[in-house]
Amino acid sequence: MRKLTYFIACTIDGFIGDPKGDATSLYSFVDAEFLEFLTAEYPETISAQGREALGIDRENQRFDTVVQGLGSYRLALDVGLTSPYGHLRELVATRSLTESPDANVELIADDLVGRVRELKAEDGPLDIWLCGGSAIAGELIDEIDELIIKTYPQVYGSGMPMFGADFEPRDFELKDLRVFGNGAFVRTYTRKR
Repeated sequence: MRKLTYFIACTIDGFIGDPKGDATSLYSFVDAEFLEFLTAEYPETISAQGREALGIDRENQRFDTVVQGLGSYRLALDVGLTSPYGHLRELVATRSLTESPDANVELIADDLVGRVRELKAEDGPLDIWLCGGSAIAGELIDEIDELIIKTYPQVYGSGMPMFGADFEPRDFELKDLRVFGNGAFVRTYTRKR
């Protein structure tokens, strides 16, 4: 069974974006040390355009599929990219887009949970990356096997939470913690079964 990993950036107070979803203020913390970590450990999470600019040309090592909502995908569309993660199989959960703008992008209008369960049941050595956003993570919260939370030393006070879900405690176990010189840290959790 493949894992669904929610690999996400957030503020100290747990927001993945401002009230409209913009998280560009967090980009300043992606310094040389942090970028080296990302390119070594999670190169698939760097966009195809970023991979080209950084000279990353290697096989996927952790993920072969990315799932995201239209809000996350719209960031690419707004700059003319129809397949921002062309090195992965891309799925976008949306009810407003009715036709995919790219052959590599599968649109999911209904039964997101069922489609993710199908992906998890596929054979293969690589896992599935849940890119965001909040509503999609909330809908898939019970399917998430692993959380990798990149926390940047910034407080928003309000904004878009990591999970747009109703209250229900769900337990995860800390597996790894890495701290960076700029004050950012990355926590890895697995779901307690």
